[in-house]
Amino acid sequence: MGVAGSVVPVGPRRRQAWRIARLAAIGTGATAAAAMATGGVLLGQARQARRTIPMAEAPPPRCDGMYGAKFPGPPLTMVVLGDSSAAGYGVHRRRETPGALLATGLSRRLHRPVLLRRFAVVGAISAALRHQVEAALDCAPDIAVILIGGNDITNRTPRGLAVRYLVEAVRTLREAGCEVVVGTCPDLGAIRPIQPPLRWLAHRWSRQLAAAQTVAVVEAGGWTVSLGDLLGPRFAAEPHRMFAWDRFHPSAEGYAMAAAALLPTMLSALGAGQERRVTPARGEGVRSLPEAAQEAARHAGTEVSGAQVRGRDRGPAGRWAQLRRRAFFGVHAVPQAGSADTSTVEGLA
Repeated sequence: MGVAGSVVPVGPRRRQAWRIARLAAIGTGATAAAAMATGGVLLGQARQARRTIPMAEAPPPRCDGMYGAKFPGPPLTMVVLGDSSAAGYGVHRRRETPGALLATGLSRRLHRPVLLRRFAVVGAISAALRHQVEAALDCAPDIAVILIGGNDITNRTPRGLAVRYLVEAVRTLREAGCEVVVGTCPDLGAIRPIQPPLRWLAHRWSRQLAAAQTVAVVEAGGWTVSLGDLLGPRFAAEPHRMFAWDRFHPSAEGYAMAAAALLPTMLSALGAGQERRVTPARGEGVRSLPEAAQEAARHAGTEVSGAQVRGRDRGPAGRWAQLRRRAFFGVHAVPQAGSADTSTVEGLA
C-alpha cells in the first residue's frame, strides 16, 4: 500500500475529472453530462480520502539484521523490496515488520540463520523496483519478497507499465539465481476511508492489476500470493485491531496475517515446502495461467506458480499454472516489550 499523500492521482484537475468520469461511465450508458457529474463526485471523494488518511510521519522501523543466529550453518540471505507495506509502515517495533516476521519464520522452519536486508521504500511505485533490485543484488540474495502495486493504483500508473517494471525486477533477480515471491496488489477497495463509488473503482483496478501481476510474475519464473482483501473482513469487524492508526496501513496483527500467507510459498520456492496433497482441495489444481490469475485475484491467500502437464509447460490456453490455497501457519501475538532477544521475533511459529 502507499502513503496517504498518493491517494489522489497526480496531474491537472481537469484531466483527472475526465479520466475518472470516463472510467466510471463505461457500460452505464451515461450521458456526457452525467459522466461529468460522476467525475466531480469521485474527485470530491478522493479529496475527502486525502483529508481522512493522515500523511506519512516517521519512517518505519529498520528490520535489517541476522535472525535465528543460534542455528548452525551459513545464513540464507533474504531481501524485501516494494512499497510501504513491504517496509512495514504503521508499526513501531522491528519485530512487527513483515520483513522481521518472515525472516524469523524462515529461520525457524529451515533451522538456519537468515540475513535480512530491506530495500522497500514508503511511497514507491513499481518503477522504483529497478533501483531497489540493483541495490539488493549486491547482497547476493537467495530469496526476494516483493510487495508492490498500491501506489500504482492511487497514482493511476498505466497497468501495462507497472507490470513491465515488475517483470523486469523479477527476471533480473531470477537471472542472478534468486527465488522471487510477489505479494500481488492489495484490494484498495477494502480501505474504509475510501467511499463508494470511488471504492468500487479502486476494488476493480486493484483486482485487474493483481491478475496482471500474477500472469507476468509466473511467466518470469516467480511465485505469487494474492493479498487482495486479506484484511478486509477482519478490518470490518475489528478496525482498531487490524489496521494502523491511519486506517490505511496494516497494524502489527495485520502484517502478521500477511506474513502468514506469504511464508508457506517462500518455503516452497526454496524447496522446503510441505508435500502437496494427493487430492487438491476445493479451488486448487492445475489450470491455464490466465484462469489461475483471475481466480487468485478473487481469493486472498492463493498461491500461483508454474506447472507442467504431461511434461509440457504450456497448453492450448497458454502456460500451465498450479493454483493452491494454503492453510496459514499459526500466527501468535508479538512478544511483550522487554524481550531479551531483539534479533528475533515471536511472530510465526
